[in-house]
Amino acid sequence: MLLPNIKRQSKMNSDLISIAKILNFQGIKGEAKLGYSKGAESRIQNLKKVFVKKNNQFKELNVSSVRFHKHFAIVKFEEFTTVNDVEEFKGCDIFLSKEEVEKNLNDDEYLINDLIGMDVFDEDGACLGSVNAIGENLSGNIISVKDNNGKDHLVPFVKALVPVVDLKQKRIVINNIEGLIN
Repeated sequence: MLLPNIKRQSKMNSDLISIAKILNFQGIKGEAKLGYSKGAESRIQNLKKVFVKKNNQFKELNVSSVRFHKHFAIVKFEEFTTVNDVEEFKGCDIFLSKEEVEKNLNDDEYLINDLIGMDVFDEDGACLGSVNAIGENLSGNIISVKDNNGKDHLVPFVKALVPVVDLKQKRIVINNIEGLIN
């Protein structure tokens, strides 16, 4: 079963997208331990330049190496040479340009902000409502669809139930099985 990944987009700056967070330092040579969303390993492995936000200011950082340990990415930034350098940015989000993220999305990956507000139709073409939120649970992503009566319905964002996401037409088609959206 295909589980599409959805990338989180920062509301702070529409040109930058949050991809990870500096959780702590790793060792004494200025490496940072990053937390990231499930499925983002390949993007993090290939990082070259990122932005970090601190005190409402963005700072560009150059990545010199990336390795993985357990469920974390250990990243060496050229600008960080000591534990204190990393400590200063602990808790800060790491951002990539929206353009960089979009060019590396797979066919089944979408940015959350691109899906919010899209109209939702059943397989017969009847409008069921629109996407008003995206959630995540242990088994995958969920879209919240507000129907034409203002009621919210949660739909697992899996290929079997959501076979069509058309970003150009700004529409989603779902297989409206009994009880999903009535």
